[in-house]
Amino acid sequence: PEFMFTFSNNGTGEASRNLHAWARNYQLKDGQGDRLSLLNNWENTYFKFDEQLLSELMKEAKHLGVDMFLLDDGWFGNKHPRNSDNAGLGDWEAMKSKLPGGIPALVKSAKEAGVKFGIWIEPEMVNPKSELFEKHPDWAITLPNRKTYYYRNQLVLDLSNPKVQDFVFGVVDNILTENPEVAYFKWDCNSPITNVYSPYLKNKQGQLYIDHVRGIYNVLKRVKEKYPNTPMMLCSGGGARCDYEALKYFTEFWCSDNTDPIERLFIQWGFSQIFPSKAMSAHVTSWNKNTSIKFRTDVAMMCKMGFDISLKEMNDDEMKYCQEAVANYKRLKGTILDGDLYRLVSPYDTNHSSVMYVDKAKSKSVLFAYDIHPRFGEKTFPVKLQGLDPNKKYKVQEINLMPGQKSTLVTDGGTFSGDFLMKIGMNVFSTAHAHSKVIELTEAH
Repeated sequence: PEFMFTFSNNGTGEASRNLHAWARNYQLKDGQGDRLSLLNNWENTYFKFDEQLLSELMKEAKHLGVDMFLLDDGWFGNKHPRNSDNAGLGDWEAMKSKLPGGIPALVKSAKEAGVKFGIWIEPEMVNPKSELFEKHPDWAITLPNRKTYYYRNQLVLDLSNPKVQDFVFGVVDNILTENPEVAYFKWDCNSPITNVYSPYLKNKQGQLYIDHVRGIYNVLKRVKEKYPNTPMMLCSGGGARCDYEALKYFTEFWCSDNTDPIERLFIQWGFSQIFPSKAMSAHVTSWNKNTSIKFRTDVAMMCKMGFDISLKEMNDDEMKYCQEAVANYKRLKGTILDGDLYRLVSPYDTNHSSVMYVDKAKSKSVLFAYDIHPRFGEKTFPVKLQGLDPNKKYKVQEINLMPGQKSTLVTDGGTFSGDFLMKIGMNVFSTAHAHSKVIELTEAH
């Protein structure tokens, strides 16, 4: 294995920033490029949708202001329709009963709505209830003379087999050959390898794990060579695949299937030690409805932001807030995704958390502050900023406010030196539960 390391005389913050810069410059697919905000349909519809509903959701994505609509699981399989997770995996043809116009009709609807179109695939896997398994049972990793153990009703395809590699590459290749305007893939991987035995390797079973992984990378190399500009999310049951070798071929990864925003503060804090925000997908969902839509959005905005929620659940104020937050994100994502990260207050140490991003010119910064569960209404403390130019003056403005809400930030609208902000700091915390602030700092001339 390759060995990568960094050295810092100035703590783990600098070590992280070194790794983040290296990743964006040299390792992450399209590390210097843009990232698309999106609306995913999964938590809204699950497997129950049709062309008309998806067309409506694409219009909702446009109304929200995101760049893309992402169609998740459940769009494929005809002999064995994918209406639940126990059938259809491996049969990558659009389901005629749900989607009579196939992917071309969806691409057209997205274009009419004014958004890009992305799609979910899980090409390394197969359901036994599928045409693929009926034709090629020997393509799956299964142990002879033993009862088969199924994880999520599926088996892993044997990528040590070159024919299987061709098939998996073909899943992406066929979709993009027929629909070159598909703008994004969410590449999922929901099962570990079980029943460990390769029909292809026969008496060389000791090589299975190595040859299987090399087989996956062989496929990913082919995809990247033919489609170098197609972004792909590395999704794996939540955080199971986030290694830098795989990220040569993916623009971002899915941190966790746990999208509770409180938990995400800890998850994203941990991942940020090694990975840049640009590589970390974070979606606004309906998990933990004890938290506001503002809090959930502010947490997702620290990373590569998307939405996976029914917009119809929102009232008018929540919708207006989300539209403004998306617009703010698009305006500031150069700083958030490409700036230097400073972790200021750890959720592990207090009932609060705070991080900030600073652009290379030290002229723009975004500060995120969260009250998690202040238990005793304890005295809050000022947060001392980092990474600013001590000699520059910065205008402070709280953004991402709910309609009609006024900022409670004493320093809101004021101008302060970087020296003051780093030595004295700002009072950004409160004693409220699941409360958040997003603060924009702009160099004042």
